[in-house]
Amino acid sequence: MAETAGTTGTTGTGGTGTGAVTNWARTVTYAAREFHRPRTPEELAALVAGNTRVRILGSGHSFNRIADPGPDGILVSTAGLPQTIDVDTTARTVRVSGGVRYAELARTVHAHGLALSNMASLPHISVAGSVATGTHGSGVTNGPLASAVREVEMVTATGTTGTTGRDDARFDGVVTSLGALGVVTALTLDLEPAYEVEQRVYTELPLDGLDFEAVAAAGYSVSLFTDWRRPGFRQVWVKRRTDRPAVDFPWAAPATEPQHPVPGMPAANCTEQLGVPGPWHERLPHFRAEFTPSSGEEIQSEYLLPRSAALDALHAVDGIRETVAGVLQTCEVRTIAADAQWLSPAHGRDSVALHFTWVRDEAAVLPVVRRLEEALEPFDPRPHWGKVFQTPSAVLRDRYARFADFRDLVRVLDPSGTFANAFVRDLLDR
Repeated sequence: MAETAGTTGTTGTGGTGTGAVTNWARTVTYAAREFHRPRTPEELAALVAGNTRVRILGSGHSFNRIADPGPDGILVSTAGLPQTIDVDTTARTVRVSGGVRYAELARTVHAHGLALSNMASLPHISVAGSVATGTHGSGVTNGPLASAVREVEMVTATGTTGTTGRDDARFDGVVTSLGALGVVTALTLDLEPAYEVEQRVYTELPLDGLDFEAVAAAGYSVSLFTDWRRPGFRQVWVKRRTDRPAVDFPWAAPATEPQHPVPGMPAANCTEQLGVPGPWHERLPHFRAEFTPSSGEEIQSEYLLPRSAALDALHAVDGIRETVAGVLQTCEVRTIAADAQWLSPAHGRDSVALHFTWVRDEAAVLPVVRRLEEALEPFDPRPHWGKVFQTPSAVLRDRYARFADFRDLVRVLDPSGTFANAFVRDLLDR
């Protein structure tokens, strides 16, 4: 559901350290021999050119080892580089440096009377890290966050910086690239005129007789939440752009007080509900930028399936709900429009995403993840690249029509494997 900063035992806002570095939830401790937070582009280029194994840490919200360079490599954060947010009001674009988080980006863009078309469930995540792993928001007409990217600036293994735009045949391989091609230092994103959103939450939506397509289309962005302790959904969050017509929601009762998607967590952490209109960036995320998102003590998994299979997939999960519920905090169901990114989990198909926020107990969670993947197997699930999954790489390679093209692109841009950690090498079979 989210993404936030990792923790380190290293020096303040820049420099080098050897202390423990973890992801946001402290479920992964990276094995890097050194952690670096360069302050200048020149420092970054020298680090990349001077090391044989480099991985980039974004805001630390990955729950697997996608960012871990291993003990023979260095981990680099771009958060210490100069933060750039250059808005072009005429072109309706923004050039943003890789270490910037969506909260800061959104506030600046909004101050210029412009907006992003969509945001993820929380604004704490880094722009570059989110795009690189296929992160998304919700909405039947909204693609993943990478859909807004029009240009990528990246430091490659030689320490040189290059730019790839939409007119380049390799573009769709470069945007969602899992950090396997280089260090993204800046992205240029499409914008649109600012708009307002109102958010309403509905409770107790039955699974039996569910018209999923109608429910998913009831707002600009719609999320369904359940703990799978019983059939159906405890909450449905419907976010409506106020410049779009209202859609009736006759399937469940409106909540009379603010809600949090994780049972027992304070609703004060969440963005304003009860139909109060507000700026797009203060309603599209579920969580306020100034509060801790989600629950914090958690492990996350997520799978994207064809949207046409949504109802069948939900019934498949319902069939094992006693197994799932035993280690689950909450499950969120969202929709994503198809995109063209070669490694996007939404590549080439309108998708439904089933997101699982588990308890923080890996030994108990992993067997359930395997059982869940077995139940979803008929629907060709593609896991979110930054979450916990058990699907073999050989299976994943067959689920992406452009996978061979991506592997060829890695060989061209990173022939020596500077950015290839164990996760990437296993995926690429190299």
